[in-house]
Amino acid sequence: MNIDILRELERRLGPLHARQRLGIERDHEAQLFGQGLVFFNLENASLAPGIIEGALKLFGLYWRARKNAGRVILRRNELKCSTLPESFDGLTILHISDMHVEMSEVAMQNVIKIVHGTSYDLCVLTGDYRAKTFGPFDAALEGVAKLVAHLKPPIFGVLGNHDTIQMVPAMEAMGIRMLINECEVFSRGSECIYLAGIDDAHFYRVDNIEKASSQIPQDAFSILLSHTPEIYRQAAHANFDLMLCGHTHGGQLCLPGSIPIKLEAVLPRRMGAGKWHYNDMTGYTSRGAGSSVVPVRLNCPPEITLHCLRCG
Repeated sequence: MNIDILRELERRLGPLHARQRLGIERDHEAQLFGQGLVFFNLENASLAPGIIEGALKLFGLYWRARKNAGRVILRRNELKCSTLPESFDGLTILHISDMHVEMSEVAMQNVIKIVHGTSYDLCVLTGDYRAKTFGPFDAALEGVAKLVAHLKPPIFGVLGNHDTIQMVPAMEAMGIRMLINECEVFSRGSECIYLAGIDDAHFYRVDNIEKASSQIPQDAFSILLSHTPEIYRQAAHANFDLMLCGHTHGGQLCLPGSIPIKLEAVLPRRMGAGKWHYNDMTGYTSRGAGSSVVPVRLNCPPEITLHCLRCG
């Protein structure tokens, strides 16, 4: 543990939170069974890449799936929100999730090409910057830095289950405001909206929605950034109007019709990709720009999303 990183995390988050998060990582980061919201963590299985590659080659789908993993698309999504203040009508949010930057260089090159020519008001990153769930993270930081060089501020991010909290100081030095159970306010004239973000709720389970939303007025329009959509109930009952997330990759390897074989998440399948609703909250689950375990995709193209918020 780099002592400078530890001191910066203690300054940034407080000694207790920093040491708790680091301790949980040391205890569980490579755990295969029994940690997090799912019992079996496929992403931590050392044999998983070989098994997936072998199965795809057996059915003659491997090279097609490899090419698909690099073909990132820009998906445009309009979100109508009855509680959105009028001065924020037309607000655009560039949403990038699950880059796993070391996994697919072609995908990251295409992400940079797309964002370079895209106009937006703010950018949000919903976690999983690193390819593996543990181990070195310098390569992940280098990949994120290359992307950030092509993004315009403000940029906000949250951590995913692949990410160590040790990445936070370097990411904030790049200009990314990391929301670790925290909240920011945006003002236009006399009207405000709030953007909150929580720490990983899937594997490390260090999310704290109560803390993140503690400064949000009861009737204010609020957006929650979460790596995983699995905390949709808690978010809706905390009165968030919109939740942006990722984690599922939309299934990554899907049957025709984009039907996921496995989502690696505990939630209704309709929330596994794209736009969904729960009670009075609207949600959007990104299919992710990168790939997990193996750089392959079937019937589930990688994406970055441009959300446009509208009153109504």
